[in-house]
Amino acid sequence: MTDPHVAWALGGEARLLAVTADAISLESTTPSPPGSRIDGLLLSGSKGRLRVKVHSSKRTAEGSFRIEGRPIDMTKEARDELVALVALVAPRA
Repeated sequence: MTDPHVAWALGGEARLLAVTADAISLESTTPSPPGSRIDGLLLSGSKGRLRVKVHSSKRTAEGSFRIEGRPIDMTKEARDELVALVALVAPRA
């Protein structure tokens, strides 16, 4: 994966695709089943923690996984940091 934003606690990494106060989309090297909670660390900026309650995890044609979920315990500062990261990725997407 190029330019990952998150390192998962149990291995693998992910790139942010979209984020709001109530939803997050990621492209991940590893899947996580619906209903699970996945934890990771941001690789840039604050090096803060990211927790996601997974709603869906689907394999893409490229072999990665599209994870859709809800951020858990995310502060406004953390959300602003994630929104800024997504804005940097948007022109390439």
